[in-house]
Amino acid sequence: MALALVTNDDGIDAPGLAVFATAAVKAGLDVVVAAPAEQSSGASAAITAVRREGRTAVQPHQLAALPDVPVWAVEAQPAYIVVAALNGWLDSPPDVVLSGVNHGANVGRAILHSGTVGAALTAGIRGVSGLAVSLGVPLHPTGVRHWEAVDGVLPGVLDLLLGAPAGTVLSLNVPDLPLEQHRELREARLATTGAVQARVDDVRDGTIHLGEVEVADEPEERTDSALLAAGHPTLTALDSVAQDTGPLVSGWLGS
Repeated sequence: MALALVTNDDGIDAPGLAVFATAAVKAGLDVVVAAPAEQSSGASAAITAVRREGRTAVQPHQLAALPDVPVWAVEAQPAYIVVAALNGWLDSPPDVVLSGVNHGANVGRAILHSGTVGAALTAGIRGVSGLAVSLGVPLHPTGVRHWEAVDGVLPGVLDLLLGAPAGTVLSLNVPDLPLEQHRELREARLATTGAVQARVDDVRDGTIHLGEVEVADEPEERTDSALLAAGHPTLTALDSVAQDTGPLVSGWLGS
């Protein structure tokens, strides 16, 4: 049975974490949950942690829906948790890393900054497959969240990931709509920008206040942003850090 590490960047008590862990158990995976003790959104692939005398605090936790699944709250960023899990923390390293379900879409090139995506990419560069899953919640949501809609898409995507070559990294975005309102799952390229953009709201007394605003521009056709807005769950295969073999650098070096 494959071992899945389930993590996130919204923190150990985020509802999406339990949704993902439950889906992984239903898919027949052996599951261990380890997530930041506090909100860590925007952490990207940082491997920072709160250290006391050079050590990172790890506390046992519990998910009410999964009393038999080991759960850990870690005072660290999600990518740190992945690195620790793959390098000796757990009795056996995970075969796959599942990150999310994030409260808010992770679309466009802005996924660079996402701790949810950063955890999956950290697994990928170490030859372990990763899946980042996000629910397309707007910046200022109203009403209820449709976490159950994720269950309608995840089984097929997990099958795809587990059948793919080791080191495959996928990003899945699911509309925050009732499942019956979803359109078909679509493969999507990244939009130029994300759904949310950072903006400096105020500068005074030696401080900066960086806020967030929803991107007003119409997204490019057939991108993850556009398809998600139209009601499609979107799936994007991600490449991580790699050297550029184009002519610019090689020409500059005279090779």
